[in-house]
Amino acid sequence: MQIGPYSITNKTILAPMAGITDRPFRQLCKQLGAGMAVSEMVTANSLLWGSKKTLNRTNHEGEKEPRVVQIAGSDPALLAEAARYNVDHGAQIIDINMGCPAKKVCNVMAGSALLRDETRVGRIFDSVVTAVNAPVTVKIRTGWDMDNRNGIRIARIAEAAGIKALAVHGRTRACGYRGQAEYDTIAAIKEHVTIPVIANGDITTPEKARFVLERTGADAVMIGRAAQGNPWIFREINHFLATGEQLPSPTLHEIRNILLNHLQEIYHFYGEYTGVRMARKHICWYTKSRPHGAAFRQAVNQLETSTQQLAATRNFFDRLIINEELAA
Repeated sequence: MQIGPYSITNKTILAPMAGITDRPFRQLCKQLGAGMAVSEMVTANSLLWGSKKTLNRTNHEGEKEPRVVQIAGSDPALLAEAARYNVDHGAQIIDINMGCPAKKVCNVMAGSALLRDETRVGRIFDSVVTAVNAPVTVKIRTGWDMDNRNGIRIARIAEAAGIKALAVHGRTRACGYRGQAEYDTIAAIKEHVTIPVIANGDITTPEKARFVLERTGADAVMIGRAAQGNPWIFREINHFLATGEQLPSPTLHEIRNILLNHLQEIYHFYGEYTGVRMARKHICWYTKSRPHGAAFRQAVNQLETSTQQLAATRNFFDRLIINEELAA
């Protein structure tokens, strides 16, 4: 798949997720097979660009290309300014957020709320595309609600404006994350445009990825929640698409080492205080469904230092490894 000058080497992409797809997680997912990874969304409000949170979100030091930053807002001129700012700070692809269903985003007419106003959507596309000498992509939903699935019209507006790729989540804004993603609208969008289309929503296994690609004709799949605590899903999907065979699941040894390295990167990126708190959710995801995991998560969430977190996490997995070896 080609996005401007950038060739995406496989069909798996990490979705933008606020509070999750920071630089450490993006780098990890790329190491484990993601062909592209999109940042957390950066607001178009320039008053917040100097905040520590925004500075972290625009930090791409050492990140493998292409570096993709998602911007969010509703004003065409402000979004154009945000695009220029992020390109000046290292972004190589700009992604526009028109897919987030969160109320705090939609209440200010950003994210998927924009799908209700196709005229504004067109103005945003035109403004951002002309503002930067970098490819611009967009992430949308199938429509505003079940009776207003205007994804095809949005896709046509995007292509006409010079948008280089389109990611589509298979639910409407009104659906949030309820129910099942539907892929017929994504297939219809793919039939009506020539730019790359990326399918998103409920893709949790290699088999589901292949099914969605075949059902929609999409050029790639975008993985979000299924990568939480499971970043090796990208290499598993890539292997299955290439061979039709399942890649063996990672061993407990490998999972332990991936998690411990991930934690170290989080501490280094955020510093001790924030790093410990950011790490907690990742530890919870990695240990979900593990024996005695609930008691461990309750205990580890009370720890206040990185040294304590690392030791507790290592000990937890070491016990699992010993028990597995004894049971063999």
